[in-house]
Amino acid sequence: MSGEGKVVCVTGGSGYIASWLIEFLLQRGYTVKATVRDPNDPKKTAHLLVLEGAKERLHLFKADLLEEGSFDAAVDGCVGVFHTACHVSYTATDPQTELIDPALKGTLNVLRSCSKVHSIRRVILTSSLSTIPFNGKPISPDAILDETWFSDPAVCMEQKLYYQLGKTLAEEAAWKFADNNRMDLVTINPGFVIGPSLQPTLSYSLEIILNLINGAREYPDAYYKPIDVRDVAYAHIQALEIPSATGRYCLVERDIHFSEVLKIVHQHYPSLDLPNKCSPGLSFSGKYEVSKERAKTLGINFIPLEVSLKDTIESWKETGFLKI
Repeated sequence: MSGEGKVVCVTGGSGYIASWLIEFLLQRGYTVKATVRDPNDPKKTAHLLVLEGAKERLHLFKADLLEEGSFDAAVDGCVGVFHTACHVSYTATDPQTELIDPALKGTLNVLRSCSKVHSIRRVILTSSLSTIPFNGKPISPDAILDETWFSDPAVCMEQKLYYQLGKTLAEEAAWKFADNNRMDLVTINPGFVIGPSLQPTLSYSLEIILNLINGAREYPDAYYKPIDVRDVAYAHIQALEIPSATGRYCLVERDIHFSEVLKIVHQHYPSLDLPNKCSPGLSFSGKYEVSKERAKTLGINFIPLEVSLKDTIESWKETGFLKI
């Protein structure tokens, strides 16, 4: 177990990606200090406390993204920090308060806490594929985007893509902070994250698929860029453990139209009443490929979408989100 005797921190510990990350870290022998907004809320923590090794090596800390110094205790003594905490939504009543501030100020608050701890070798930031394509330049359907692409905050603001704006500003600020403070930073930039859930609540990326197969009459005329949550969690650990890991890593298993996603679901679950009408929606999700070259250097083999979809749906059947 490569993590035996090592202490790491995972922010936003009750989240979708973070829960799988914590499970994998515990399996590898790490001691994990996980932050949650309310350690006494069983809806947020019960699924973590039953993980193998949690009783001995999982410690929960109360922390708030918008409170400076809130993460000091959680990152103290760690060799690595995984900052996964972030609110994900494409709709918001008050984008600044709900999306931009938690992403930007929250990231900087975590990094400031990390900068005080000399034992931290590397910080891994859970960014997003949304920090890649929105730069105002036309993207042809046969384009292959990679980690050298950066979204432009002005373009995100103009198109009212507030989630994308928050993630872009947060990553920009993180790289600047890391450079100014000689911090070893790596970012993981996943597309739509899919796969079985450990926590009892649904992430936004899962809601998109659940809504499609659970009564929707239409599917969006858009392209889906999925990645399995288990690959995302594994990539985070590899980004910590591989000394040569550096920079950004995009994670997308394939680029596929939502109509093709539904065909895959129908093959496995022919009894489901799936939508057969296409309508405008998710206009920001156009057709283009995303390079896998850098991700493969982390040892990511990419769980096929067919497997991810089936495992996700089976997970929903067990938890009652979907009744078939």
